[in-house]
Amino acid sequence: MTTARPKLRRLSHHVIDLIAAGEVVERPAAALKELVENAIDSGANRLNVALLGGGTQRIEVSDNGCGMTPDDLLLAVERHCTSKLNDEALILISTLGFRGEALPSIGASARLSLISRTPDSDTAWQIRVEGGVITPPAPVAGPVGTRAIVEDIFFATPARRKFLKSPRVESNHAEAVMRRLALAAPHCAICFTLDERTIFDLPPQKPLERAQAILGETDALCEIDETRNDMRLTGFICGPACTRATAAGQFLLVNNRPVTDPVLRTAIRVAYRPVIEPGRQPVVALHLRLPFDRLDVNVHPAKTELRFADEADVRALMIGGLQRALGHGAGQGGQKIRFSPSRSNIRYPARDSAPEDALPSATPERPLAGARMGPRPDLPQGGFAEQFAGFTPSARQIASPNAPPVAPPAADHPLGAPVAQVLDTYIIAVAEDGNLILVDQHAAHERLTHERLLAQHAEGRIRAQRLLLPEVVDLTAGQAHALLTHAGALGELGLEVEAFGGSSVLLRTMPALLQGGDGAALLRDLAEELAEDPDLTPGDSGAFERRLDAIVSRMACHGSIRAGRRLQPEEMSALLRQMEQTPRAGTCSHGRPTWLKLSRTELEKLFGRIR
Repeated sequence: MTTARPKLRRLSHHVIDLIAAGEVVERPAAALKELVENAIDSGANRLNVALLGGGTQRIEVSDNGCGMTPDDLLLAVERHCTSKLNDEALILISTLGFRGEALPSIGASARLSLISRTPDSDTAWQIRVEGGVITPPAPVAGPVGTRAIVEDIFFATPARRKFLKSPRVESNHAEAVMRRLALAAPHCAICFTLDERTIFDLPPQKPLERAQAILGETDALCEIDETRNDMRLTGFICGPACTRATAAGQFLLVNNRPVTDPVLRTAIRVAYRPVIEPGRQPVVALHLRLPFDRLDVNVHPAKTELRFADEADVRALMIGGLQRALGHGAGQGGQKIRFSPSRSNIRYPARDSAPEDALPSATPERPLAGARMGPRPDLPQGGFAEQFAGFTPSARQIASPNAPPVAPPAADHPLGAPVAQVLDTYIIAVAEDGNLILVDQHAAHERLTHERLLAQHAEGRIRAQRLLLPEVVDLTAGQAHALLTHAGALGELGLEVEAFGGSSVLLRTMPALLQGGDGAALLRDLAEELAEDPDLTPGDSGAFERRLDAIVSRMACHGSIRAGRRLQPEEMSALLRQMEQTPRAGTCSHGRPTWLKLSRTELEKLFGRIR
């Protein structure tokens, strides 16, 4: 039996328009994006955007741009007609739009009305397109600029309409689009309303002010400005203490174009991975500028995905720039609060500067509930002298309630002066501006130890100390094999191990920075991690190197001050001063915050003084 040969036929223009419309306008937020991009490209500096039903009922975008003549309106709703593309090689594309598809696609699937007036015209003109059917322009009243109204979206494509989500979900997508576009055009005043509820009403702003308004983080933004091979990365990022559950707080621009490019998002994730908790997402507003000939924006009709001529170069700029911005000591970068309340009335009793070996050993002591003020003569001195050699803290300490008052700590000590230790775990300090600082002593010291271990490893080898009595550690056969397989690499980390019969191993040395730590517990944890990591194979030094940060993190955790360890004022001060000088000290090795700041405003809210 012969199957009938299918017959080729030419699709009608109406079907072609509907197919194309499905690519360009996949939901109301996509139509909104195209209309607002047109408004920005028109040179407008004021936009009013209003949606009903998440855009499923009505989308209205008004601008004060250059406007269009009747002939322009007729061409604007015809496919592949545009005033923005002067380079037929599709290289020098400086506008948000350029394909000439948006308005015809919207008109093919919805009821579109355009009202526009040029500055030299006595009247405005209106054109209508409903399901692809065009009504010629007619004169109407209207101000200079363009007003676009979209109603009953997808009425001409019922198959697409039934897949729309609830108005609330569509509203969320529309709001996300508007926030990205508002960030791309800080020079524009933008008023955005949803169901007659104002979401934001922004005047023309500086980039920092617009970023603060869009991100909602007015106090935690750190500026970034990096260059590499004719590329420039600018913008603002939040420190590792400010994260969100999703990537909704990541706003990316490339040559002023809002994008959701996977290359850039991966670079952000890699840069933040060592300093935030797993599963959390950083908050950033970044703008990448690069030559037009090193970028292809004609990848998808939505124009949110890109192709870079050199992805590796872009990733290097992003990761390196972000890591340098995150490499500040505690109290700088994303942790810095710009709010400046009046000076606190707290006075600091005088005391000599803390000694260089002020930090305590890692041996935990019995926890003591409550807060503890002043010195503790029953506690031992020193213990971490090598780790903090060459550092001289200068903040004033509390000595006794009767000591004479002195001025608050200097402004270059953003973590302030310690005044107490609570629950033998948390340090309370007061900053120069009167803000209250809370420090988790174990998390903070863990990061300091982590960075010192990495620095020694970068110099060639972590300094080790031979144990007076080598420790025998009993493991499973698989764990012992994994540990001994990487004995050479572990030796470079200061852990000298060797077989000791059966599934036991002998630990001969420990890193000097971890003096006093539990070597057997550390070795068991490392053996378990190495045995369960499928990417680590015998002889694969590269895979072990990629795991280096996590391995050093585990070592730092075992060698740090524990929660419940009582500290003297000198020890607390030395810890704060070193945090201010150590990269990435805003979070511990596991991504948890090492310190928190409560401003006067936040304290007054807690006590109900203000709302």
